[in-house]
Amino acid sequence: MEIRIGYCRVSSVGQNLDRQIVALEREGVEKFFVEKVSGKSRERPELEEMLGFVREGDVVVIESISRLARNTKDFLEIINELTEKEVEVVSLKENINTSTVQGRFICTIFGALYELERDSIKERQLEGIIVAKEKGVKFGRPPISIDEQFISEYDNWKSGSQTAVTTYKKLDISRSSFYRKVKEYERMAKFETKTN
Repeated sequence: MEIRIGYCRVSSVGQNLDRQIVALEREGVEKFFVEKVSGKSRERPELEEMLGFVREGDVVVIESISRLARNTKDFLEIINELTEKEVEVVSLKENINTSTVQGRFICTIFGALYELERDSIKERQLEGIIVAKEKGVKFGRPPISIDEQFISEYDNWKSGSQTAVTTYKKLDISRSSFYRKVKEYERMAKFETKTN
């Protein structure tokens, strides 16, 4: 038997849920999942409980899309999860009902807009990197500097007079940085031997 389930959310404890609850009660909602937590994250206890509770044929009613998710990606993921369970979603403010052709069409548009937004961000990032490189900005790890102190401590380590741990602690660098420097230094030394 179909159950009409309401999901209500506000971002903080001080905010009131009454308006959402009244609106959903008018739609015949029988069971409520209510929480006072930011929608920034998908990891919300009541949301997860609601997703686990719903069954085929149920209807999830929300006051608006922003109550269910704060971004298009999360919204579409939740909608897809519910649709796969054959659960309808009704959003009152946007007049979306996934049981109708129009409702599914609107969700498809949201999906397309999300893809467009994501691709546009990637494109802008790439353009920014190209411009920055043209201005001489360097990307990636900074070049490793091999100074006299490193060579001296490296020699102590190689001769066996101190451990690697002692060496990189004396140099005040991490283990990974130490071995990266060792690799670079040995590559440089090998190259100099070949060219001399």
